[in-house]
Amino acid sequence: MTLDKSLKVSGGAIKVRNVLTRVERLRRLQELDKWKEGDPVLGIPKTRVIKVSLKKKKKVKKEDAAEGKGKKK
Repeated sequence: MTLDKSLKVSGGAIKVRNVLTRVERLRRLQELDKWKEGDPVLGIPKTRVIKVSLKKKKKVKKEDAAEGKGKKK
């Protein structure tokens, strides 16, 4: 069965997850210099998940574009 176009999400599988896997947590802790190779893996501290939000670009109106071209002459 297929999904209708109107029901599909543009982002698809891209989601903000609120839980990291152990490997991802260890990588993040290594970046922050809070965990080193050889330290115990059990009982590692919690890490904050960074949310990345993309800002949408504003559309330029045709009138504004025409005015900008007219001023250059």
